[in-house]
Amino acid sequence: QLHLVESGGGLVQPGGSLRLSCAASGFTLGYYAVGWFRQAPGKEREGVSCISNSDGSTYYQDSVKGRFTMSRDHAKNTVYLQMNSLKPEDTDVYYCAAEVTPFRCEALYGSSWRELWDFDSWGQGTQVTVSS
Repeated sequence: QLHLVESGGGLVQPGGSLRLSCAASGFTLGYYAVGWFRQAPGKEREGVSCISNSDGSTYYQDSVKGRFTMSRDHAKNTVYLQMNSLKPEDTDVYYCAAEVTPFRCEALYGSSWRELWDFDSWGQGTQVTVSS
């Protein structure tokens, strides 16, 4: 059974940093495309970033480009989202999701981050709050 657990969320001041982790069990995360998504109460879930299982490319939504960075640690079977220069509008619950189908990140990016429900396995989410 595929299992994803996010961690690393919390309260941070504007301009601060957090690193989110997405740890996998039951499967080798390196074979999967992994996306980070976020959702505020009453709003639709949106894609934030994605790391491809085709060629390792990373993709970022325009609002986080230059501030957020995704990476993999194959030994720990974990994907990270390093978030710098955080803004109050980054406040959301952040989810990671994995999908084994190739080119899923490419499709997500090409759909303007709309095709997020093509990712099959989701974590439970971690809260990120950016506030002074």
